[in-house]
Amino acid sequence: MATTVKIDELPGLVGQHMGWSAWLDIDQKRIDLFAEATGDHQWIHVDPERAKDGPFGGTIAHGYLTLSLIPALLQETWRVEGMTFGVNYGCNKVRFPTPVKVGSKLRLGSAVGTVEDVGGGMQVLIDVTLEIEGSDKPACVAQVVYRYYK
Repeated sequence: MATTVKIDELPGLVGQHMGWSAWLDIDQKRIDLFAEATGDHQWIHVDPERAKDGPFGGTIAHGYLTLSLIPALLQETWRVEGMTFGVNYGCNKVRFPTPVKVGSKLRLGSAVGTVEDVGGGMQVLIDVTLEIEGSDKPACVAQVVYRYYK
């Protein structure tokens, strides 16, 4: 269940881990839909037969598919109240240490990095980790930047 915080409470959350999302199944349908949306039809993602003989023994999710899951999964860890709107302002760092094999489960953990005032709102750097169930290494580690406006 997501923690709800008020926009004015954000500065007090620096360094705090905000929790974990539920596990999300990464199936071939999700990967195929992402390929359709982006035009990235590389066989390692969309050809299960060919991928069986590839380096991962099957298809893997696109790195950018993994990255694109952050906004939805982040909402499962925490939400900001008292704002008129929020925007994804970008990413400072993104790495994909481990490929996400089809059939894997992912979950997101988030921690508040920094908070600063910006004209009419707050800019928050959020450190996120997308874990693969049963893996020692994460699928993705990123520092994302959100702006929440009053």
